[in-house]
Amino acid sequence: MQKEYRTKCKDMIMEYLQSHKEHRFSAVDIHAYLESKGQQVNPTTIYRNLEKLMLSGQLMKYKTAEDESAMYQYVEPHGKCQEHLHMQCKSCGRITHLECGFMKEIRAHLLEGHGFMLECTGSMLTGLCEKCRDAKL
Repeated sequence: MQKEYRTKCKDMIMEYLQSHKEHRFSAVDIHAYLESKGQQVNPTTIYRNLEKLMLSGQLMKYKTAEDESAMYQYVEPHGKCQEHLHMQCKSCGRITHLECGFMKEIRAHLLEGHGFMLECTGSMLTGLCEKCRDAKL
């Protein structure tokens, strides 16, 4: 078994993830953050760290509908992002996890009524959160 090393780069990536728990981000966002902190890092190193975090279940990767670019979401605090849908505010970018009884209901309906088995990995519903919706009124 290969030993997992702690590096300054990895620690700073985790720092970024911890401070962006409710927002999606890209490798470019992390690279800009590291540079703003005076840390020069090869983008390949960032992608390698993101891949390891995905394999460990701490990150979820999905492609955006707009331009098919890879985006990431930190899932460590929720742990079961494969089991529920996600909602993202188009205005502020905040991600909300749909962790309620509705998920059982919608899964059952899709399977029984449509023969469709829902996979939530990478799911993202978009709209406006209550705060942003109220601000526009």
